[in-house]
Amino acid sequence: MPKVIPFQATRPTRDKVGLIASKPYETYTKAQVEARLDNNPFSFLHIANPGYKYNKEISGKERFSLVKNRFEEFKEDGSFRQDDKPCYYLHKIIYRNEIEFVGFVGAASTEDYENNIIRKHEDTLTEKVEVFTEYLKTVRFNADPVLLTYPDNEVLDGISKKLMQTRPEYEFTTTSRETHHFWVIEDTKLQEQIQKEFEVMEHIYIADGHHRSSSSIDLKQVLQAENDHHTGKEAYNFFMGFFIPESHLRIHEFNRLVKDLNGLSKDEFLIKLDEQFKIENLKQNYYKPKKAHHFSMYLDGDFYELNLRDRNYDFNDALSRLDAQILFNTILKPILGIQDLRTNSRLMYSQGQKDMAFVKGVIDKGEYQVGFGMYPASIEEMKTIADEGMKMPPKTTYIEPKLRSGITIYEF
Repeated sequence: MPKVIPFQATRPTRDKVGLIASKPYETYTKAQVEARLDNNPFSFLHIANPGYKYNKEISGKERFSLVKNRFEEFKEDGSFRQDDKPCYYLHKIIYRNEIEFVGFVGAASTEDYENNIIRKHEDTLTEKVEVFTEYLKTVRFNADPVLLTYPDNEVLDGISKKLMQTRPEYEFTTTSRETHHFWVIEDTKLQEQIQKEFEVMEHIYIADGHHRSSSSIDLKQVLQAENDHHTGKEAYNFFMGFFIPESHLRIHEFNRLVKDLNGLSKDEFLIKLDEQFKIENLKQNYYKPKKAHHFSMYLDGDFYELNLRDRNYDFNDALSRLDAQILFNTILKPILGIQDLRTNSRLMYSQGQKDMAFVKGVIDKGEYQVGFGMYPASIEEMKTIADEGMKMPPKTTYIEPKLRSGITIYEF
């Protein structure tokens, strides 16, 4: 049922793609952004940060207009060119630890999103969606594909393997030691085969990019209302996606750090924990959970293993079985008094690749008092929660691959 179609990407020329492709602007520190802007005139960051040209911080609608101008300048000087006809694209990413991700770049249907054929597992912030919708309406392009996942498919896997035996259009390695291979799929028969394989699937799932996809839906509704001759075939009826088989996704956890014990002493806190968890003090022995419903905790110089007492907990749906929700239901909310996981200033998240060693370091500095680690959620948990129409707590999953900006651009 999902409609995934080829599109005419605007792409860097082969000689400049390695210079243009960048991580999303917000993932760099200020110093990193400045270094790249100072030393690389082709970086996509020049488009995302147009105020650099004037040595000035620019925001809001003024920034959006200048982003569009910078993009047009990159096209005018020949750094970007649009493909002559609609294509799919195959993108292979190899991380420095040799983990590989292979997926197709295509255009996903906003109608599929609205009809829940494309399924979601996270809530979005209305204000963030509204700002990004206004951004898209102004710049009229998207340089960051939404990461979507589909059940492993033998036909699509076979197409990928056959294409990867040919010379790629792009082959480059970034300064963070990611190697990228990229193929353009122009053959009409092959395109029909790819589209047909997606159409027989029941659902596809958003893995990362819920705000980007939601903004694309809002934009479509705005532009449709403004277009008296709307047909449903306009480019704004679709959004760019990177479609990856479920087996290629890597899901990591987010750790939680809390500034204080909500007025409790250490002993009082541990006694309250004992009502829901079997607790083992591991002293200085590092601990990372090996299975669901087991948690790690770092408090006052010691690591602890916390194992949920299942008999004291009510498992009534897929969300209640999720470790991030269990931690909220049993510790963060009732004991530590954290009601809102999005806005509480006493709570900080760190993605699981930094692991509990990072948590220990922050707590030992006195910046936070207690930290918790979890076992990563599975793709099955993510899909079940989406299928049941529920939403995971914020910062439940840190999903890879993380995609670069500016390799394919979708104009509308």
